[in-house]
Amino acid sequence: MANSVAETVIGAVVLATAVGFVVYAGQTRGVEIGGTSYPLTAKFRSAEGVSVGTDVRLAGITVGSVTGLDLDPASFQAQMTLAMRGDLEIPDDSDVKISSESLLGGSFVELTPGGSEYMLKPGDAIENTQGSVSLLDLLIRFGTSK
Repeated sequence: MANSVAETVIGAVVLATAVGFVVYAGQTRGVEIGGTSYPLTAKFRSAEGVSVGTDVRLAGITVGSVTGLDLDPASFQAQMTLAMRGDLEIPDDSDVKISSESLLGGSFVELTPGGSEYMLKPGDAIENTQGSVSLLDLLIRFGTSK
């Protein structure tokens, strides 16, 4: 009987620790438990380096994430769906671009707010976009230019 109680207590401690790690990981990644978000879309010439779950940052702070990537068959552009923090209003003349964290890789979506007094509504599209720049393409251009 004593072994059974000890095993139950140890199991409860392990389970509580696991839940604590999950909550901590969610907080450090900017995930709000029970928080609200709203979708925005943007089309890019190239979405290289971005995948579902990639951070959306404004002023270096994570304010959302990429929730969908698809190819628009009409324009042949990458269509990205972004889940933005619910308490954040984005001006409708804002810019969004794909930036690199370092030379070794790692990309994120960078949002630069505009100055408009009109705000984007859920489901609206951000018109001003800049796709990712491939370091390999830049090196090839540099090496072949005269």
